[in-house]
Amino acid sequence: MGAAAERAGEIVEATSCDFTAQSMRLHDAPPFGSLVRVPHDDRELYGIVAETRTASLEAGGRPIARGYGEVVDAAIYHENPDLEHLLRTEFRALLVGFRAEGALRQHLPPLPPPLHYSVYACSPLEIVAFTERLDYLRTLLAQPAAVADELVAASARLAGTARGADGCERFLLRVGRELAALLRDDYDRLTAVLRRLRPEEAHR
Repeated sequence: MGAAAERAGEIVEATSCDFTAQSMRLHDAPPFGSLVRVPHDDRELYGIVAETRTASLEAGGRPIARGYGEVVDAAIYHENPDLEHLLRTEFRALLVGFRAEGALRQHLPPLPPPLHYSVYACSPLEIVAFTERLDYLRTLLAQPAAVADELVAASARLAGTARGADGCERFLLRVGRELAALLRDDYDRLTAVLRRLRPEEAHR
């Protein structure tokens, strides 16, 4: 399954809790909150994208401004094709589970993925299968609150979208009930996260 899918990135750093991958193309990383997978021997590791950054390929290097006159934004890249080889886009994913011996587990794997292994974006079917259980929400909520709340909401919206219009509403109601249990002692935070599940309704 992994061989047929398009690679999203290659792992360049890994810990017991997360990994960082360099995107295959500049400015082209999986969306914030999306589910990704890393095939590794007889198991697959799953992560949720929590951060994306673009920087110089040189360690400690800092890009300089290239724009002048009418050469701004996308035109800068047309005028400086070398930038594709001087910059890199990386994304960091939190490890939220793994599949081994046919069983899907939503806790940290025994070992992180190896460096230089491939990362793939999960298909809608894979997203639905993984998010049938919601234990992974606890892992996301353990991140710093400002990031965690946005991350929980973004991942839930994407998982809902993978279920289609009818399944999305039912899934978001399930997520809301799970969050109500996990955040029962923090009503203000719970309310803020629930609003982010349906951002279009927050402005009505």
